[in-house]
Amino acid sequence: MTSPSISVALCTHNGAAFVREQIDSILAQSVPATQIVLSDDASTDETVSLVERAVRESPLPRPELLVLRNAPALGVVANFEQAVQACTGDLIALCDQDDVWMPDKLARFVECFTAEPDLLLAHSDATLVTAERTPLPDSLLDSLEATPGERRHLEDGRSYYTLIRRNLVTGATVVFRRELLDHAVPFAPSWVHDEWLAIVASAISRTLLIDGRLIEYRQHGGNQIGASKPSLRYKFGKLREPRLERNQGLVARSTALVERLESLGTLIDSSRLAHARAKLTHEKWRLALPSNPVLRAPRIAAAVVAGRYSRFSRGLMDAARDLLQPAD
Repeated sequence: MTSPSISVALCTHNGAAFVREQIDSILAQSVPATQIVLSDDASTDETVSLVERAVRESPLPRPELLVLRNAPALGVVANFEQAVQACTGDLIALCDQDDVWMPDKLARFVECFTAEPDLLLAHSDATLVTAERTPLPDSLLDSLEATPGERRHLEDGRSYYTLIRRNLVTGATVVFRRELLDHAVPFAPSWVHDEWLAIVASAISRTLLIDGRLIEYRQHGGNQIGASKPSLRYKFGKLREPRLERNQGLVARSTALVERLESLGTLIDSSRLAHARAKLTHEKWRLALPSNPVLRAPRIAAAVVAGRYSRFSRGLMDAARDLLQPAD
């Protein structure tokens, strides 16, 4: 069987401090990438020239390098949407500017996609590291507080019913088949690119969590999207944030998902579409809860007993949010 071609969608913005390590780790893969699409968001440092020099001077197999320069900057999601659409490989690997890939990362993904023809998207865990690449105590999935049940669903093909509750797929670890773009583009503006690709892939077919930490996910304070385990103080602070904007956003996200799944017709199993519609109904119900917490309480309790919070939200955590957060 012919090995699939692999494109790397690398999005950057003033990433000169770390991008050379990232590009070197891509060039050193045991299964090489065939193309790197560098989509740069108005960098004012040497980011682009560092990548060009690294590819040009590499003694290893050199992938095709396509450079896209954005002025003004598009922003993270639109930048990735542009980058992946310019990729020509059978598989597309999302890539941040400040991480480091393990040498066998692409090999592990190619093995999975070759063995499973119906697999649309795969992702992995990651080692969280400091700016100096000192390992931090928690892995990426630990920082997201992924439960054993959620991890099992990500591994055994039931990811859709977990991802519709909350996202556990981080773009820096993602590889997907290019044909996913036929159904996921344009990206929904209410979603981040990685979670949108994951939920659409899981609705159409399946996604897979690959066992192992296949990248070093650098946390340096300047990440546009980072990861850290939330403290108790952080969690209690969330309970006191006004709820209106967040709940409006959840309705917008659910609406966008239902509309996209409906547009895909027979590609979507009727039970998955019904689940997305029920999720939208749940989020609209949450948005319409009374502003008075005393009046909210019996309705929220009934929804908890009926299992709606465990099916469509993060269980008691979101029930507590709905009970305690001020209306505006």
